[in-house]
Amino acid sequence: MLNLRKHPERRGFYLLEAEQFLPRGIDEVFSFFADAANLQKLTPSIIDFQILTPLPITMRAGALIDYRLRLHGFPLKWRTEISDWEPPLRFMDRQLKGPYRVWEHEHRFVSQDGGTLVCDRVLYAVPGGALIHHFFVKRDVRQIFEYRQKVLQELFPPVNNKI
Repeated sequence: MLNLRKHPERRGFYLLEAEQFLPRGIDEVFSFFADAANLQKLTPSIIDFQILTPLPITMRAGALIDYRLRLHGFPLKWRTEISDWEPPLRFMDRQLKGPYRVWEHEHRFVSQDGGTLVCDRVLYAVPGGALIHHFFVKRDVRQIFEYRQKVLQELFPPVNNKI
């Protein structure tokens, strides 16, 4: 499930909500997300995404991560802060510097039916407002999260326990 819409109460803000069930335990799934290097695996190559902060990154509240990426041919730098860190249930990153006016991404993990429900909630706002969002950002954000869901499905296939 992937839902992208205007924020119902905050003018000029948008919400992306996505859920995906992965047939693996919460500790395994959270560990994957807790390794910042894996973010590169979840990002389409067309964005030319690179982590600039030396790896490995110790994930914790207050951790800063710098990236370089390319959107529509324009090179950009992006800095995020891990603002909340509650393993293995949730963490939140927020943009301190980058292409958005606001970017707050909450990652939640819920044990469910022998696997893990991965829930993303992104609150964001863009420079240039609704026009820029409509013609560029909306499509980009949707494609990035659709790609991410496809890759996660490939990385966490069902486990066959039959002998």
